[in-house]
Amino acid sequence: DIGDNRHTTFFEMLGNWSLGDYYKKEQIEWYFEFLVDVVGLDPNNIYVTCFIGDEKSGIPRDNEAAEIWQKLFEAKGIEAKIAKIGSQADGDKRGIKPGERIFFYDDGENWWSRAGNLDNTPIGDPCGPDSEVFYDFGKTAHKPGFGKPHPASDSARFIEIGNSVFMGYRKVAPGKFELLEKPNIDHGSGLERIAQAAINSSDMFRISILWPIIEKLQ
Repeated sequence: DIGDNRHTTFFEMLGNWSLGDYYKKEQIEWYFEFLVDVVGLDPNNIYVTCFIGDEKSGIPRDNEAAEIWQKLFEAKGIEAKIAKIGSQADGDKRGIKPGERIFFYDDGENWWSRAGNLDNTPIGDPCGPDSEVFYDFGKTAHKPGFGKPHPASDSARFIEIGNSVFMGYRKVAPGKFELLEKPNIDHGSGLERIAQAAINSSDMFRISILWPIIEKLQ
């Protein structure tokens, strides 16, 4: 990925943890407030994803997170329809429809463990669904070779700027998960990507901590 419009050899991570203190409602509301009221991002350009659930593993769809997001957008006067996508490949074929802003994806996109998806999650490990936030840089930033535009696409239109993991489960056996007694939050955001969104540039290298170096080298 190095050398595209958004990947560097290193990046600066902004993050926060809750170890059994606050959970989804507080995390989502505070993060939205940070992005919109502190950083100043246009909420009309913010799109989010949630976990679609996995019946065979007993993990339900994360309707709670989606409903929290929906209320936040509606409070800003923004329509926030919910779309059930599935995999990234499904999204490449389907794309987005008018009014959609909250997207459900499978464990290839919206499940976190230290080893990836549900099947690869090590037995005994804490894990959980996540909710990713994307910034929309507009139709002209999309490359048709990636299929139709949608948040989880590898195209440059939608770029992930942050991810809140809702660490609410522990894997106890293959295909079996139990709820944690004290669910917790693991959040990470890319400083450079948030700065990129703040100046509405589809090229992350245009931000003030990188572009002057590039200009000097040129």
